[in-house]
Amino acid sequence: MATPFFSSPAPLTDLVFGASLFFPPIFKAVLLGFLIWLLLHPLLRGWLYSGEIWHPTLMDLSLFVLCVTGSLWLLSLG
Repeated sequence: MATPFFSSPAPLTDLVFGASLFFPPIFKAVLLGFLIWLLLHPLLRGWLYSGEIWHPTLMDLSLFVLCVTGSLWLLSLG
């Protein structure tokens, strides 16, 4: 006896496909922040690694965090 609830061969395909399209806002902010960082990093690379900055890797990570924070702020405005 076939019930209408299980009539399709794969009943959860719509649910799984729909769940794969959902991106949480923090994931969107990290992706947008990474794109912004990819634009800013080559412009500031010479200054970061010139010896003027005490810890260039930490400064680079701080720049990435600022880019993610700014992108989250931009996403919250829209």
